[in-house]
Amino acid sequence: MAKGAKRAWQRMLSGRRLDLLDPTPVDIEIGDIAHGLAFVARWNGQTHGDWAYTVAEHSLLVEEIHTRANPDCEPRWRLAALLHDAPEYVIGDMISPVKAALGREYGEMDARLAAAIHRRFGLPAQLPATVKRAIKRADRISAWLEAVQIAGFSRAEADRLFPMPRPELLQGLEIRLRPPLETRNAYLSRFSQLIAEMDRKS
Repeated sequence: MAKGAKRAWQRMLSGRRLDLLDPTPVDIEIGDIAHGLAFVARWNGQTHGDWAYTVAEHSLLVEEIHTRANPDCEPRWRLAALLHDAPEYVIGDMISPVKAALGREYGEMDARLAAAIHRRFGLPAQLPATVKRAIKRADRISAWLEAVQIAGFSRAEADRLFPMPRPELLQGLEIRLRPPLETRNAYLSRFSQLIAEMDRKS
């Protein structure tokens, strides 16, 4: 790196060196993603409980909601739901007002990382619009549930900000608060299950 040049890469625990401005699939490992997401707090850490509610835990919930809402969905799109916030393993989770203030550059970095992650795990760099919309719906339902259960929002506030979920989608769902390494292992386990399903379908 030339003197005075700004570092744009992150050293990962796997030993990979991920360039945030020009990420490539070869430098992406699921272990790094799972570990990172298991230590990134949702809601800026402003949640009830003895453990932070992490992006890894949120991702597991979104994938479960997405699968419930789309029971005939292909395994690869369920994997896409699990990975929907994967770029946050290196750029962190920012609440919506901060993302809006940062504007285009943050969004472009997130999109570049997402494309590289998708290619690494056998997904198209750009997801089909219908799949993106379905995952976003599941994401917003998860946000509603998190808001009212652990993030201190009133039911009225949550109803204004997020879509009110269908009752059947919430049946038996729970917000889990557990140590990061337990969440990391659950995320890796679900990833492995979905990859195995994809392999059987191919």
